[in-house]
Amino acid sequence: MNYCPSCGSSIALLVPADDTRLRHVCSQCKEVHYRNPRNVVGTIPIWENQVLLCRRAIEPRHGYWTLPAGFLEIGESTEHGAIRETMEEAGADVEIRSLFSLLNVAHVEQVHLFYLAQMRSPQFAAGTESLEVALFTEETIPWNELAFPTVKQTLQWYFADARAGLLGDLGVRSCDILPGERIG
Repeated sequence: MNYCPSCGSSIALLVPADDTRLRHVCSQCKEVHYRNPRNVVGTIPIWENQVLLCRRAIEPRHGYWTLPAGFLEIGESTEHGAIRETMEEAGADVEIRSLFSLLNVAHVEQVHLFYLAQMRSPQFAAGTESLEVALFTEETIPWNELAFPTVKQTLQWYFADARAGLLGDLGVRSCDILPGERIG
């Protein structure tokens, strides 16, 4: 950040009074501009014993498979954002069951939240950000073609819980994804 969005003056990086971190502070109006992590919200869309995945039509990771997810918009709850992203990317109408995973990806300033979601019907279609959309069992998931570690970790937790008959019984799973980390 170089200029204050409030008054247009230059920004300085300094530790404001009563703070402990470097912040972007306006040299003129003294407004402190905080940088906070972005929330990525999505679903694990379930139909019978299958999970719906999308093949990405955009970067990053064009051509790789992912759960339907994207950035939370201002004014939207995390649940509503996850439902919207699922409809936009996968054309799937879902009912949220519960928050399933929360993954901290601090090195890219993100927090990823995935909800268990029951598909209302087996109808789906690729949106503009997806090349294709398909249902997969655990055995048919293209594990080596998954776009992100957060998706792989969430799917591993999901299928382990499904095999154990514990879906929704263990609460929210959480972990930190470190730079360059590979899951499983």
